[in-house]
Amino acid sequence: MAELSATPPLDPAPLPWLVPRFAELARLADAGRLPHALLLSGPRGVGKRSLADALIARTLCAAPGQTACGTCHGCAMLASGYHPDLLRVELEEGKRQIRIDAIREVNAFVAQTAQQGGYRVILISPAETMNVAAANALLKSLEEPGGRTLFVLLADIPSRLLPTIRSRCQHWSLAPPEEAACLPWLAQRLGDEEEARFWLGLAGGLPLAALAQAEPASRALRQQLLETFEALVRGAEPVAEAARLERQSVEATLWYGIAWLEDLIRLGLSGEPGGVRNPDLLPLYRQAVKNGRVRDWFRLLDYAREQRRLLAAGGNPNPQLVLEAWLVRWSALLRS
Repeated sequence: MAELSATPPLDPAPLPWLVPRFAELARLADAGRLPHALLLSGPRGVGKRSLADALIARTLCAAPGQTACGTCHGCAMLASGYHPDLLRVELEEGKRQIRIDAIREVNAFVAQTAQQGGYRVILISPAETMNVAAANALLKSLEEPGGRTLFVLLADIPSRLLPTIRSRCQHWSLAPPEEAACLPWLAQRLGDEEEARFWLGLAGGLPLAALAQAEPASRALRQQLLETFEALVRGAEPVAEAARLERQSVEATLWYGIAWLEDLIRLGLSGEPGGVRNPDLLPLYRQAVKNGRVRDWFRLLDYAREQRRLLAAGGNPNPQLVLEAWLVRWSALLRS
């Protein structure tokens, strides 16, 4: 269900690389041209939530400047973690879908008068996880939201939203930023510019994903997968290797595998190492490219992407079998 309380405080300023997009939204708001429904999309790790939080804070602020003022009663309520005119609809822990009951709560919320006399704001994230019944239930509120109502929908993959939802929102797509726009921010958090550059490259230019991959647990998983890869190259039994990964997140494991397969394909097609995202894996890549054909790596990449999609949608009841089957395919290519 959506929650009307226990909302975490919102940062009034967006992440540095999103400041220009936020400034565009602020100009629209000041001119009275902010749409009633925004769809903010982009790959996970680009910072969609930061942009949404900054916009929400400014919208609910009584005296906004370039950002929310941070001192008015509305800002104080946000800072406390609760604002009566903000409704957040997000996945329940362990669930794969936003269901219709949460959207019924949205419809009831939209029908109410704003308690602070300003905007009513609804955040839905990730919007593409609404099931068909929930999405259809949202349509009426999107079509007739009433005055001073703002919907903010966040989506990693907007194509999975119903076309009728997308057509009722103004779509803002966020691309990975230029390195110069985000590297100083990441370097400050990691304490080293070269390390920041390495993880940013590994994460495909997505700063928040880079920060997450640099966490100790993620580093440990990557190292374990590297050892698994090396073992498969040496002829290890893939089912046994899958058993050693049993306690790891299969979705995260597939994320790394997909990134490595994309590297293998780049290297196999071009023969040049400059385009790979994991340069420290080049010796293993060269061995793998020598053993397998590029078209076979493409097939394995398609398989890994599909399995990750099914896992995200709750479509496979046994993730460990997915991991075993995936490593069996890896092993077969490495030994071919």
